Amino acid sequence: MIFGHISNLAKDAPLLPRALVKGLAYLTTANLSALPAGKHELEGQDMYVAINEYETQPRAMRRAEAHVEYLDIQYMVAGEELIAYSLLADDNEVLSDELAAKDVIFFKTGQPETDLVMTAGMYAIFFPWDVHRPNCAWRQAQPVKKAVVKIRMSLLK
Repeated sequence: MIFGHISNLAKDAPLLPRALVKGLAYLTTANLSALPAGKHELEGQDMYVAINEYETQPRAMRRAEAHVEYLDIQYMVAGEELIAYSLLADDNEVLSDELAAKDVIFFKTGQPETDLVMTAGMYAIFFPWDVHRPNCAWRQAQPVKKAVVKIRMSLLK
């Protein structure tokens, strides 16, 4: 997991794989506030951005998840939310395995979670070994807009 602010991209970029830099750079150049909700391709199915608008929910209502084929760059366009993070472990209890259809597996979190407070401009990169519980209310439930860049893991090789 990598956590940062888009204003530090020039400092972070030399340390990151090219595909991550491309995904993060897109977030700095696109007019995300005007981009409608939905899926927008950057490199076909290998790299795309999902624009999401929703109301955050209490942590207990959100499920922990992980992906295998894609990594996530979750970027807050507007609003604030909490994302709980933990490492993938062999003893994570699976609630729903939708990897074949949607590249997502949901867990009952048994591992200690670390809270990431996401405000406008913050990003978190989640790899397949990172379990994350997004869309949680931080101080109170509120509407947010978030861009999630999905990058196929094979682009990192």
